[in-house]
Amino acid sequence: MNIKAELLKDNITLDDQFFTYVTKYKEHLKKWNKIHNLTGAKKEELMDKFIYDAVFPVSFLPKVNSILDIGTGAGFPGMILAFALPETEVILCEPLQKRASFLQFIKADLGLKNVTVANCRVEELEPRPIDLVTSRAVTETSMLMKLSAPFVSKGSKLLFYKGERVFDEVDASLNHKVIQTQNRHYLVIEV
Repeated sequence: MNIKAELLKDNITLDDQFFTYVTKYKEHLKKWNKIHNLTGAKKEELMDKFIYDAVFPVSFLPKVNSILDIGTGAGFPGMILAFALPETEVILCEPLQKRASFLQFIKADLGLKNVTVANCRVEELEPRPIDLVTSRAVTETSMLMKLSAPFVSKGSKLLFYKGERVFDEVDASLNHKVIQTQNRHYLVIEV
């Protein structure tokens, strides 16, 4: 998969800096993954799919000043969104030390001023209003909404990266929409 070509095909234009960051990120992830097993994305093709999946929402999200990514793992989607949105403050919440260390290394190596790595569970973070709370492959929607509650205020949005079962996790009482792509369902909830 050529990420740049796929993004252009979907009318998503990102600057050269994004692709420079992605290239360095993938190089480091390959090395760290051999020792620390940070993610199942070990081959470049799967990394590219994860990166595309992480950044696709820039095509439909409004501008936000702050993002909190719950359970960032090796950086999907939070670190990738930080590459794409350099003017947006991005907090990466990751409880596993080895993953948080990797994220901190990437932040330092790339000189990312918009990234904060929080090596803790989201319940341990100081509550504050955040424009967009994201999460991928952490837990079901109702639990994610509970975990997000201390960080949302009127106008906040929740963006959860889901699979086909998303429709079993939401009902008409939620102010939501589901953006479907071939491999991913993006659940957007407006607070």
